[in-house]
Amino acid sequence: MSTWPPCTMLYDGSFAGFLSCVGESFRQKVYPFYFLFPRTRQISLYPLREVATDQALARELYGQLEAQGSAAFRRLITYSFLTSLPQRERNMFDAIYLAFHHALPQDLTDERLLVLTRAVRRLVHEAHQYKGFVRFADYGGVLVGQIAPENRVLPLLRPHFCQRLPQEAFLLHDKTHRQALFAVRGKWKLRPLDQLDLDDPSQAEAQCQALWRQFYRTIAIPDRENPRCRMTHLPKRFWGEMTELRAEARQG
Repeated sequence: MSTWPPCTMLYDGSFAGFLSCVGESFRQKVYPFYFLFPRTRQISLYPLREVATDQALARELYGQLEAQGSAAFRRLITYSFLTSLPQRERNMFDAIYLAFHHALPQDLTDERLLVLTRAVRRLVHEAHQYKGFVRFADYGGVLVGQIAPENRVLPLLRPHFCQRLPQEAFLLHDKTHRQALFAVRGKWKLRPLDQLDLDDPSQAEAQCQALWRQFYRTIAIPDRENPRCRMTHLPKRFWGEMTELRAEARQG
């Protein structure tokens, strides 16, 4: 898309860091063909540029996303960063370059935007599913849940669970991206968390989980059992963190 000389940019992996890369690219007129993190094991043939996160530059560029595109475009870019799209940053950069140096296509099915739109649609759908599939357990007065999403859904889940549990202390751990949402009575933080080692639940919590599994089995109608239909509405990849289906997930 760009005629600028290609390079590889190394940044800290944050959204502000990505926007700093975009700003630095515009300033130096170089095209970031690859985006790498500090712990990424990948060799690039293009010149490597290490970009420090510049919060002021990131805020300025974030505001310009709406001015050069639209509020919907800024939302598209913001949500795209949370997706598991391959070469995510380069696709995002191409869309931003298009908005700043040419004009965004009026047709949102344009392939340059459609790749991001599809990825964001999968992100939003997965977050919607987790609103019903998350299971919390009580550990000493703190509600703890674990998930293994394909996308970074915690920022999208945060408003839902903070509203549903306004007086509770809870922790929701994203095992895939090694991140956790910590919340206490409406105040929250998103923080890196490589691993969460939990003790066995208390006797009261174990009894509560057993009652929930029994309720799940009791309301089932054996004559209407349809495993294929159940997996359509509740994909098997969610079962491992769900109290009522964890045993079935272990059995394969």
